[in-house]
Amino acid sequence: MECVYLEEAKYLGGFRVFLRFNTGREGEVDLEDLVRKHAVAEPLRDPEAFSRFYLDSWPTLAWDCGFDVAPETLYEKCEQGTAPDAHTPRQ
Repeated sequence: MECVYLEEAKYLGGFRVFLRFNTGREGEVDLEDLVRKHAVAEPLRDPEAFSRFYLDSWPTLAWDCGFDVAPETLYEKCEQGTAPDAHTPRQ
């Protein structure tokens, strides 16, 4: 598998984010479970604070409080909207 990273991320509300990956996969993730699970993410339990993410140098989702989520984790959690078929050539 090639290295997975984010090309785009848009805040959708609550703890949901639309993601587009370099592989062509795109869809939504709900990260509330991760935000509530990890102490470093406590400042992000307020959706307004959660909404202020950015793409770091990997690139993946990151926040100023030091919390980030590995692109592979995001990829697995992504409710797939589209993904290129391995047998269909890209145009």
